[in-house]
Amino acid sequence: MYKLVIANRNYSSWSLRAWLYLVESKLEFEEIRIPLFTNAWQEEIARYSPGGRVPVLLDDGITVWDSLAIMEYVREQSPNAVDWPETAAVRAHARSVSAEMHSGFLALRDELPQNLRVRHEMDVGQLSAACRQQIARIDGIWAGCRRQYGEAGRWLFGDFSIADVMFAPVALRFVTYSIHVSGLAREFVEAVCALASVQQWIEAAQTESESLSFIDELVPAKDSPLTPG
Repeated sequence: MYKLVIANRNYSSWSLRAWLYLVESKLEFEEIRIPLFTNAWQEEIARYSPGGRVPVLLDDGITVWDSLAIMEYVREQSPNAVDWPETAAVRAHARSVSAEMHSGFLALRDELPQNLRVRHEMDVGQLSAACRQQIARIDGIWAGCRRQYGEAGRWLFGDFSIADVMFAPVALRFVTYSIHVSGLAREFVEAVCALASVQQWIEAAQTESESLSFIDELVPAKDSPLTPG
């Protein structure tokens, strides 16, 4: 059975991606939860992750770290796992926007960190120009996908895919901070929020006792120990 090392559900968006992928793929796994930034954090995570970050997948002596690498590994092992879209052109589109999410949007990650237990009426005018541009780009990605593939299903590319897993935490960020998006993009946000597995994750986040003040108080990322995610 797989073992998945995650951090706090409330704060760790990359943990959510790997967990959501396994759950929606209907695969059994054991969770190992290591809360972020405790005194024992670095020592504990070093037992599992050469990169010192979560998530980490353990599979019978094989260690896979990084959310996207975990999804690709599991997809190779389990043919029925959540996949990319079927056709080459749509698959290329999905991979491109997922890779863009994986490597980019750093200002958004810094200024709108995941925090599922709260709601902030964020004044977008207080965000950096880079963050506002990235919000607009994400709106454009979601709206464009829904416009192009919406007739095939409720998700970005019709059926639920790896692309939806990659963007799900961003949708939850936009809910936390009351970030307005266009009508077509809002369809994706609503689909994410309605997903039973996402609701399960959020409910579990509500019960966590840890609090990271630099996130709860929106301390600027340059002054915090936050790893973008």
